[in-house]
Amino acid sequence: MNKEQINALSWPDNQLLPAIVQHPISGKVLMQGYMNPEALAHTLQSGNVTFYSRSKQRLWTKGESSGHTLQLVSVDSDCDADSLLVLALPQGPTCHVGTETCWHDNSANSPQLAFLYDLEQVIKSREGADPASSYTASLFAKGVKRIAQKVGEEGVESALAAMAGDREELANEAADLIFHLLVLLRSQKLELNDVIKVLQQRHK
Repeated sequence: MNKEQINALSWPDNQLLPAIVQHPISGKVLMQGYMNPEALAHTLQSGNVTFYSRSKQRLWTKGESSGHTLQLVSVDSDCDADSLLVLALPQGPTCHVGTETCWHDNSANSPQLAFLYDLEQVIKSREGADPASSYTASLFAKGVKRIAQKVGEEGVESALAAMAGDREELANEAADLIFHLLVLLRSQKLELNDVIKVLQQRHK
């Protein structure tokens, strides 16, 4: 978005547009703030999401005191050009009370597929942990050969369940397959988002 596009937005008399911040990977809505033209321009220039604080009556960069910034990925306006959707990666909790989002009941705020992102974070936290502390930690301790073997086993079991027409068993085996695949990806320093990017490129 350039200066001409900023000026073309439908700014109201108070020069403030609502700005919804969304996680670009999980899809979770993180917070809402307000931007004036200067805040939007500063966001685009700095790469850190900046709002106009109605209470402080000045520009306010998220995380300027806490360090929990929002790193800009993209910003766009809606069809009426009177609200903004900001995709940003949070560097720590977004809400001032220390929660991931400003909607404290995360389950009500999360798209179903966001659970895969949350699961990835749990898997990541198990890497290098005491093997006795969890099944996932024990997999990491056994190494990539064992993890890859489990992916193969679960893939075969998923195929067999489908061939048998057992939908419930297929769902269970597919869950095991996806879980072990996420562990395998993490063991190779990859994420599901890397796989999605490949799919998106192939789709083009």
